[in-house]
Parts: sequence; structure tokens; C-alpha cells
Amino acid sequence: MSARKEWHPEKVRSGLTHPVIDADGHWIEYGPVFVEKVRKAAGDKAADGLLRHMRRIPDVLSLSIEERRRRGIAMEGYWGRQSTNTRDRATAMMPRMLYDRLDELGIDFGIIYPTAGLGITRIEDDETRRAVIRGFNIVTADYFHDLSDRLTPAAVIPMHTPEEAIEELEFVTRQLGSKVGMFGSGIRRPLPGAKGIDPEIARFAAHYDQLGLDSDYDYDPVWQKCLELKIAPTFHTGGRGLGLRNGPSNFTFNHIGHFAAAGHAVAKSIFLGGVTRRFPDLRFGFLEGGSGWACQLFADLIEHWERRGKAGLEYMDPKKLDRPLLAQLVEKYGYKDIGDELRRRDGWPNPGDDELDGGVPVHDDYAACQITRKEDWIELYAKPFFFGCEPDDRMNAVAFSKLNPFGARINAIFSSDVGHFDIPDMRMVLPEAWELVEDELITRDDFRDFTFANAVRLFGTQNPDFFEGTPVADAAAEVLGKAPVRAAAE
Repeated sequence: MSARKEWHPEKVRSGLTHPVIDADGHWIEYGPVFVEKVRKAAGDKAADGLLRHMRRIPDVLSLSIEERRRRGIAMEGYWGRQSTNTRDRATAMMPRMLYDRLDELGIDFGIIYPTAGLGITRIEDDETRRAVIRGFNIVTADYFHDLSDRLTPAAVIPMHTPEEAIEELEFVTRQLGSKVGMFGSGIRRPLPGAKGIDPEIARFAAHYDQLGLDSDYDYDPVWQKCLELKIAPTFHTGGRGLGLRNGPSNFTFNHIGHFAAAGHAVAKSIFLGGVTRRFPDLRFGFLEGGSGWACQLFADLIEHWERRGKAGLEYMDPKKLDRPLLAQLVEKYGYKDIGDELRRRDGWPNPGDDELDGGVPVHDDYAACQITRKEDWIELYAKPFFFGCEPDDRMNAVAFSKLNPFGARINAIFSSDVGHFDIPDMRMVLPEAWELVEDELITRDDFRDFTFANAVRLFGTQNPDFFEGTPVADAAAEVLGKAPVRAAAE
């Protein structure tokens, strides 16, 4: 939509009977100053590693299209910062200015994710990654320290190993007071055969660990630590520059759908890996991909379970093939050549191949989920998973649709994405979200869930004290079934 349109977020907000929580805003770390603060807080390795990481996109843009094509490097986004709207650019750079403008934007409380920090969980050198993340979290916490009643920043949690994740979780919660964690996912694991070959080629020889199914490590201790520290894991991982989003010339080609693809992979892995079965009280957030893919994944998982779950696979067991009947039918319809070949194969259409099962210990792709009834789908997927949706995405309405299996409501959460290129005017986000109500695609109650209650359920279920000391505390307590803060004090 055009940035020239006159937006009126105050009007929308004044007509609501509930607060508005922004579950995924962004700020833009000003590199020259931020890096030196990291140097002071965590040393040269942290600062120099962050500086190299922040140079990644400019370095890619300095290459020719031909060079990117030759090396298999994806086109990055140029002109990715607000310039026409200087006031918004300044707001994105300075948390205190964002804090001062929240009422103007119609937002009561905001959860703020990084920009430069989005990819630092993928720094491959172990020592550098951990130093960069530690310094990054310290400096970020300092920037938001005096703004905690209305803004809280996400701490970055590395996930290359469970040990480093737990160590950083302990640090950010106990030392920095962090309430939100942005967890790495899609962890690149080089294949053993890539050792010693040209690095330009070796970087393609890898698999991507999604933390649940077939992971290189057991991440259950991390999920247990999240429960202990009252942190809901949220993922803001990108899929740009990987696989089918690796074009050398067109950023939009690489960008569309990349957050959804990354969220799809880790959500599917966590579900099929049985994490939500083993940790029923844990909530997970998948940000900036919308809810369209989440609804589709929900339906796809159910449809595949009907075919690849234990009951469905019983119909496919090769041992149940009636070989004499198959031979009779072939003879009846006159396919002599097929009949001759079947007799040669002792009645088996594909002898040997039918017996192959890939060496799996259990013939049930859903064994870890232990699904026995339809309510399990609600408990294992629809209840614990939350999905960040940008306000102008019309597919947000699907999350509240009766078309979802079992009539389930998918937990869509309002995610402004302020600070980034796709929001040319920060004042547009709440009015654009409200258009779904105006167009009768969702109800006012749906809008309350979208812009307020679902975010409370994501963070407040994990940490009942998450919103204490904020303007939304009493309303959040009502959602969580707690006594309001003021009433409790009385």
C-alpha cells in the first residue's frame, strides 16, 4: 500500500476494548556505535565477528550478477532501510523514540526483535558465534533497560549444541532479565564428505538440523530449561539463500515465503519429533511467516497421518497382498506378458523392493506423537504453536476460519514488523490489521485474539509474570485466569 495514505491508528485503538500487543517489532542497530559497545562489553572477537557478519549483505551486493551466479550466492536486498520517512527511520534506530511513539501507533506493549542479530545464530565458528551473541545480548539489554514497562527485547539463543543454548539461556534470564528468546533453527551441519574440499563447494554439502526430528543432538534438555526459566522458544529464522531461494539477481524471488519455509521446517520437526508430546506445557512461536502455511501444515499433517500413521500403513503392508487374486485378475483381463512376469517373480510385483523400509525401527512416521484421538491434534499442534503474522496479510483470516481441521483456531499473533522495509509507514500497521474486521473476514473477538490475547497466551502461559509492571497487566491476567495485579495487591 502507498505510504502517502493517511493512517489513523489512534482511531482504531480508541475503539477497542482491549490492549494491543505487538509480538514482533524490530529495531535497527546502528552498526558503528553498536559494534563498539559490543567491543567494550565482550571484547574484540565479539565485535570483529559481529562486524564481519554485518558486512555480509554489502559484500554480496558488491558482486556482479555473474559472480553471484558462478558462486551460487543469492541476491540480497538493496535499499533496505526507510529513507523517505525520516521520522520512522529514526524511530527504528532509537528505542526511546519508539517507546515515545507507541501511543501514536496504537500499541500498548511491544516485543522487539533484532535486525543485525537475526542471523548471528548461524555464525559457524563456535568461539566467534558465542562471543558475538553474548556481546549482542548484553548491549541490546542495555538499550532497552529503562523501557521495560512497554518494550522488551528478544535475547538471541544459539542452538548449535544444547550446552551453548542452556548456557546463554541461563545468562540472559538470570543476569540480563530477558523474558523473550529468539532461538536459532535450521542449523547447518557440514557433511563428513565435505571435509577438505573447496569451501565454495563445501558450503552446499550440508544438512540443516531442525532441532526435533533426526537432530544431531538431544534438545530435550533445552526445552526442559525453557520450562524452568519460563521462556517460550520463538523462531525468527530465514530461508533466504538456501535451496530454491538462491537466485543471483532478484531479491523478491528469494524473499517471498522464506520465513514461512523456515518456520514450516522447524515446526514440522518439533511436532513429528514428539517435542510437544513430551513437553505439553511448552509454547512455541514461529515469526513473520504468516498463518497460511500454518493452517496448511496442520491439514497436511493430519492427511499424512491417515496414510503414514500406524493405521494407514497397515493397508500398505506388502505381506497383505493377495498374490493368487492378483494373478487371476491379470489373467482375466488378458495381460499375458504381465502374468508371465508375475509367475517368474513368484507373484510379487516388485520382489525385494516391497520389503524395503529404510531401516526404520517403527513403521509409523508419527510414533513419537502417540496420537490416538482427534483431541491430540489440538493439544499437540493448535494449542502450543503460535504464528507471527504481518498486519497486511489477508491470509491472517484463515487462522480463524472454520475450514481448519476440527474447527481449530490457529494462534495467529499480530506482528508489526516496524523498522523493516516492508513497513513504509509505522502508522499503517494497526489500521491494516483492522481492515480484516472492516471487510468482515474476522470478527472483533478474532481481532482481540490476534492483536492481544494470543500473544498473552504465548508468553504468559510460559511466564505468568511476563506482563507484570506493564500497562496490559490486568487485561493479561484476565486472559490467563489470574487475579488482576491491582486486585491481588489489595
